[in-house]
Amino acid sequence: PPQAQPPPSVAKRFDFNMATSFTKDELQKHSVKGDAWVVVNGEVYDVSKFAPMHPGGELMLLEHAGKDVSDEFWSYHAYEVLKKYARLKIGTLEGVKVQSIPDSSDISTVPFAEPSAWMGWESPYYNETHKKFRLDVRHLLEEFREEAENGETTGKAPSQQLMERLGSEGFLACRIGKTAFPYIDKLPGGLDMKAFDYFHEAIAHEEIAHLATPGFLAGMGEGMVIGLPPVLQFGSDALKQKVGADVLRGQKRICLAITEPNGGSDVANLLTRAEKTPDGKFYKVTGTKKWITGGLESEYFTTAVRTGGPGQNGVSMLLIERGPGVETQYIPTSYSKAAGTAYVTFENALVPVENLIGMENMGFLCIMYNFNHERWFIIAYMLAAT
Repeated sequence: PPQAQPPPSVAKRFDFNMATSFTKDELQKHSVKGDAWVVVNGEVYDVSKFAPMHPGGELMLLEHAGKDVSDEFWSYHAYEVLKKYARLKIGTLEGVKVQSIPDSSDISTVPFAEPSAWMGWESPYYNETHKKFRLDVRHLLEEFREEAENGETTGKAPSQQLMERLGSEGFLACRIGKTAFPYIDKLPGGLDMKAFDYFHEAIAHEEIAHLATPGFLAGMGEGMVIGLPPVLQFGSDALKQKVGADVLRGQKRICLAITEPNGGSDVANLLTRAEKTPDGKFYKVTGTKKWITGGLESEYFTTAVRTGGPGQNGVSMLLIERGPGVETQYIPTSYSKAAGTAYVTFENALVPVENLIGMENMGFLCIMYNFNHERWFIIAYMLAAT
């Protein structure tokens, strides 16, 4: 393959067809603003243009310019960072053996990069099954790192192949918990379903964050994590069988549709209306939902509607399938389009009465119950993401 071109600041001083190895004396000459090199693991990086963008500040980077900064680098950074900036690499340091970069699926030794139980501290909550599970999940997700990073940049949603692969390994079900297990055949790494607990589930959420592509990851199951549990907890057996297997195997996607343009997440005062048809066989739904994560790609919408009077006692939950009377439109947000954040419009959408989740006018309780798991998953994800 054609060799990548070196940065202009370097190309004008060296013929890279002739020399890619530098002496320590040569390294030390490049130690000022606008002309800065550093060495990590025996390889030389030109950080001249990157320095002003350095998250820790330009001054910190320039203080180490012209030196081997391997020890300092690994004190602050995870393995993925060096791979991310591989384009800055211009050669090797003469007389120093180039050390391979640990695979990003390994357990990191960088301080605070892993939970304390993986950093040598004892914990009563984790055992060997948790440690094996984390590695198995991490290896599985690493298969899709390239797609995740590309999707975060381009806005392309997670592929069907990715979703079905995660579904076939039982990973999607891990993000829901044991209520999802009747619809799958296995868990990542062959973990015994009877051994699975909330700490295994927390690990699944943490490892998702490890990919560091928030918009893409939102599209890769965030809608499912908050949209499927109401169906599995409160839906009829027929509804569970219809939706559970399809979603948990990655064949179809689902989202939670509660927030509305007029009142945000003011659930008790939502306006989307559902009225029964004269024959009593359908609900006719009219209204709008906004900021619906994953809505753009979803086939199912777990939707809060008003079936009764004002306030929380008039709210019900319906599973609405994409079809006539259901339209979605992308909403630009501060993160990637891959999240599929949508404005959802229901215009006289007919929904079978069998798609009622829980009891009519008792949907507010279903929503509050669901919020407990939703908030917990977000905490687990964000603690790992930081």
